[in-house]
Amino acid sequence: MPMYEYECLTCGLHFERRQHFSDPPLQQCPHGHRQVRRVFSPPAIVFNGPGFYVTDNRSGGNGRRSSPREKAAEKEGAAN
Repeated sequence: MPMYEYECLTCGLHFERRQHFSDPPLQQCPHGHRQVRRVFSPPAIVFNGPGFYVTDNRSGGNGRRSSPREKAAEKEGAAN
């Protein structure tokens, strides 16, 4: 269940509640005031860049890295 943050517009209290996705938003703060709004904040984790793992953006291959010698040998074999 996700945790939602709320703010009371009357007393300024910030509080959190664990709710199901299907639950309606809260209508009342713990002090009894009825002007409550859900606060939206940025996510805790952000994935930037071309890939998460080193092998994510490879074009083919079996996921292992080859050494410069292996690459040279592959080029020679392709040239013959």
